[in-house]
Amino acid sequence: MTQTEEKVRLDKWLWAARFYKTRAIAKQMIDGGKVHYNGQRTKCSRHVEVGATLTIRQGFDEKEIIVADLSDKRRGASEAQKLYTETEASIKKREEHAAQRKAMGSGLNPRNRPNKKERRQIISFKDAERGIFDK
Repeated sequence: MTQTEEKVRLDKWLWAARFYKTRAIAKQMIDGGKVHYNGQRTKCSRHVEVGATLTIRQGFDEKEIIVADLSDKRRGASEAQKLYTETEASIKKREEHAAQRKAMGSGLNPRNRPNKKERRQIISFKDAERGIFDK
């Protein structure tokens, strides 16, 4: 952990806090508007301050966190979790959304490939659309 006097760039802090695997990915997410600093879009070079609120969108989830400490070094996950605290409202909101997604189902076939019967049905459906019928 670093002293609060030191300045740490936002992309470097996100990388050190293990939100993103590389700084390049963190930069892409910040530039893409997936990370908001105190409710506003920001740049990668923004210096992070203790007590600042970050909103981070990752996949279907949106996390609202408060910066608890600064670090520019990537360490273990247990140490990285000490750099921030997630708000109770954010945790509750993420759990509700996860429950809704689970209740609705993903809509995707859990298998990667259709089996032989499903392939035949797909082929016959496509042929019927094109006006090609079996003999």
